[in-house]
Amino acid sequence: MHAAPVVLVALCCLVAAASVATAAPAATSPGPGNATPAGATATDLEGDPLDARSCPARAATPNREAAVDEPRLVELYPNPTTHGNAGEYLVLAVPSGTALGNLTVTDGYATASLPNETAAGRVAASPDPEIAAAVTDHPVVELDGNLRLAADGDALEIRAGNRTVDAASYDRAPEAEVWYRDDSPGKNARGEWWPREASCRPATAYDPGEATAFVLPDSPEVPLETLRDADDRLLLAGYTFTSEAVTAELAAAADRGVDVRVLVEAGPAGGTPAASDPLLAGLEARGVDVRALGGEGSRYRYHHPKYAVVDDAVVVTSENWKPAGVGGASSRGWGVRVEDGALADDLAAVFAADAGGPDVEPWSVHRERATFVDEGSRSGEYPTEHGPATVSVDAVELVVAPDNAEARLLDLVAGAEESLLIEQPSVAPDASLLAAAVAAAERGVEVRILLDSSWYVADENEALAASLEAAAADEDLPLDVALVEPGDRFEKIHAKGVVIDDEVAVVGSANWNDGAVETNREVLLVLRGAEAASFYAAVFEADWNGRTWTLPVELALVVLAALALAALVGREKAGVAVSRRAGSRSRGPRRCRRRPSSRRGRR
Repeated sequence: MHAAPVVLVALCCLVAAASVATAAPAATSPGPGNATPAGATATDLEGDPLDARSCPARAATPNREAAVDEPRLVELYPNPTTHGNAGEYLVLAVPSGTALGNLTVTDGYATASLPNETAAGRVAASPDPEIAAAVTDHPVVELDGNLRLAADGDALEIRAGNRTVDAASYDRAPEAEVWYRDDSPGKNARGEWWPREASCRPATAYDPGEATAFVLPDSPEVPLETLRDADDRLLLAGYTFTSEAVTAELAAAADRGVDVRVLVEAGPAGGTPAASDPLLAGLEARGVDVRALGGEGSRYRYHHPKYAVVDDAVVVTSENWKPAGVGGASSRGWGVRVEDGALADDLAAVFAADAGGPDVEPWSVHRERATFVDEGSRSGEYPTEHGPATVSVDAVELVVAPDNAEARLLDLVAGAEESLLIEQPSVAPDASLLAAAVAAAERGVEVRILLDSSWYVADENEALAASLEAAAADEDLPLDVALVEPGDRFEKIHAKGVVIDDEVAVVGSANWNDGAVETNREVLLVLRGAEAASFYAAVFEADWNGRTWTLPVELALVVLAALALAALVGREKAGVAVSRRAGSRSRGPRRCRRRPSSRRGRR
């Protein structure tokens, strides 16, 4: 069944946004695309700000607590992945010399006491202290009583005798996530959830001076040559891995004594490609550390980045480590190579944190229960129309999801003043980044969005294009959307790229949907400088002007009335209230041919 009503409602929310999305500033130096227009605040249909998920401050610095005068609830872990939630715990920050035996914890129904011990700083309390000690670095004491932390929500009080010294409440506790108290004053604490042991990094900036910009399928030699140059370390992270050429480079590096490590997603959408197993198992047999991240209670919905750290260089792309991706046999992708020791060390730290988590296992263990699927292979050959280029950069930022990517990308889009070029396989109609792009068009920024037309995304992309084009025509917005047609340049779009004001380019793995930036591990580089931005802008222009489909305005007006009626029916059935003004701008799909149905996976 086609999801046109969803597109209609989501687009109503997008075009009703009053202005630009504003997010928490990243830890970067000033520069192009870094400023947000004064007074700009993005809102949804109800007038609420568009929020970006970012990690809680206490997740980044769990011992940041200043001295407290009375005990405070600072962490809650109610919903572990263990049977019966064994190992659940709460964390108290207490003044020096606190007699824990004077304290009790209650939810109004059951009460638990703490042991007769003296404590200072942070202490965890759990009904299962031995199990909890394995999942928290805080000292753990036993909660004695019938109190259990409810996974579906609870209200807790810390009492000293009959006096309540602190309280906190929460709704449903996400599995394997920790509640961190925020800095709001008072005893009724508020907080935020964050996956246990997930990283919590700010966006960070570097000054390498130059970078090597490249695109695929034009320049598959760039990532291969970078891997070939490894002397000391080679850390490769990806979603899927089926490239024999990359395997050969990793094996050769290992044979000459390089520390080679590989980290892939444990459960790609639809299953792990069968071609992965002999390659990764073969690398493991040669002494390469190969691990898979995922499974129940994983820190990330998908481990979806595509990067390599090679000595003091990094390669970050939109492409999987497979022939269709970095092999140059299919996809239009964007990539960049940067040589900078500090950047390489920081990205290596991301790799180490991800590879060392509780949701990671060796490939030799994972393969015994993995679901393998035959996804076929790609062997296309395409010309080199855009060769690699060494470009100057004013700064390079390392941005990762879910830690900081949504906030940083919203900030960059909010800072656009003249132009916004977006090249994506698809864009979710309810994505916060799309709302920010539409808001940019509303304030006069020229926005162009280029999407893929492969059969598995064509219907939804055509629907989104129709909706946005109709809205643009109705409001006279500088907003254009096109679907690229496959040709002799590449088979499909797989890039996840943005160019802002011909001054900033974003290269990386994050699709434009809220799941990618809020729950996936993604890695992106923000390149600031006119030369870098111009390289990717030229590729965008060539793709845009090559073979694209756009919805004629005349056709949009003819279809509009029928879709408005469909929207009304869908709205009545769903009970969703949308404004008449927003609804009149909604559009549905152009159906030009029937395609076989398929479960759509993340790419």
